[in-house]
Amino acid sequence: MNANDATPESVAEDSAAAQPVETEGTAAPQAPADAAAAAADSADAEAPIPDAAASPESAGAEDRTEETEDEAGESAEERLQRLEEEGDIAADYLEELLDISDLDGDIDIDVDGDRASVEIRGADQLARLNRPKGELLDALQELARLAVQTRTGHRSRLMLDIGGFRAEHKGNLEELAATAIAEAKEAGTPVPLRPMNPFERKVVHDVAKREGLRSESDGDGKSRHVVIYPAS
Repeated sequence: MNANDATPESVAEDSAAAQPVETEGTAAPQAPADAAAAAADSADAEAPIPDAAASPESAGAEDRTEETEDEAGESAEERLQRLEEEGDIAADYLEELLDISDLDGDIDIDVDGDRASVEIRGADQLARLNRPKGELLDALQELARLAVQTRTGHRSRLMLDIGGFRAEHKGNLEELAATAIAEAKEAGTPVPLRPMNPFERKVVHDVAKREGLRSESDGDGKSRHVVIYPAS
């Protein structure tokens, strides 16, 4: 296939073929079709992290399930350097994909809390990867994470956004959490939210924590959701 014939969808599927084979300490990248299929099977799943156990857990416990061995004992400076390196590696990988597809786009690298954050801006053709629920965006994010893992030997929780799609979704979740928090304060009773994936639940937990309220995750599998409790 010529570079001019490449599309964002074909790149998302074909690019994984260039990933190196499995080495000691790293996981072998998924086949292209497998990566896209995995994203499609969990349309709203932000991160390839197994869901938590069925029993209710506090926000702190849920956050700890996402911590990797590489993060244990890191200083703030070491963590920042590691996340910046992840962003640089992912940006180089994504830039190659844009070149293969003959697409223009600016790549911004940042650190958002405990994650590297990469956003592609200005590539209008890539914006369709966000629809209907970001399945192909999730596949590209997974490929970028695998590129980081292949280079560094450790799992990455890097966030990829295209044209502010995830940022807008996060903002909507924060508004939803704020409404539930207000309801819990006014009614004085726990407020359950709709089922959410790990990324969405963490956003809600963070908002509840900022407001000084307790939140817990409850339920199994796709029914797992956050419950916000009024101040005791």
